[in-house]
Amino acid sequence: MHRPVGLPVLSARRGTFLRPWRMSDLELVREAAQDDYIPAITTVPSPFTEHQGAAFIRRQWERTAAKNGCPFVIVDAGRPVGAVGLWLNEADQGRATAGYWVAPSGRGRGAAASALATVADWALGALAVPRLELYVEPWNTASVRTAEHAGFRRQGLRPRSRTVRGAPRDMLVYSLPVPRDL
Repeated sequence: MHRPVGLPVLSARRGTFLRPWRMSDLELVREAAQDDYIPAITTVPSPFTEHQGAAFIRRQWERTAAKNGCPFVIVDAGRPVGAVGLWLNEADQGRATAGYWVAPSGRGRGAAASALATVADWALGALAVPRLELYVEPWNTASVRTAEHAGFRRQGLRPRSRTVRGAPRDMLVYSLPVPRDL
């Protein structure tokens, strides 16, 4: 598995593309911070302040510089609508984890699935990631559809495996590619 030195701009389907974070993405962070769920599952600050929003963006740059994360902004129809990331904290175990979110104003147009499929192709190809996983709460049907539309397949349920809003939550595990022995 290779760890990238920097992040490329990646073209996705339907005119969507992925790019590194910019300080001009503060409005995207502001909108995400007002969502009921995004701050609970990410480090998006809530309540939002300009200072905390800027710190969030700097953390994305630091993850890239440390080579333990590949955080991208999803740009759809010419405007930032969300984020997709590849996290390399478990690279020594032969896997990486993907995650994504789309702000409310950008939902319903397939940008998340397009972005997820694109980052997955990049991870499995250019970075030679042997296994890519993602985790979704069972009730989150929109995220389940996104994962499946991007080619991920459900592997099972991990009880109480992630903390959301301070409480352990069950998570569905999805992976790409599907292991041959399942």
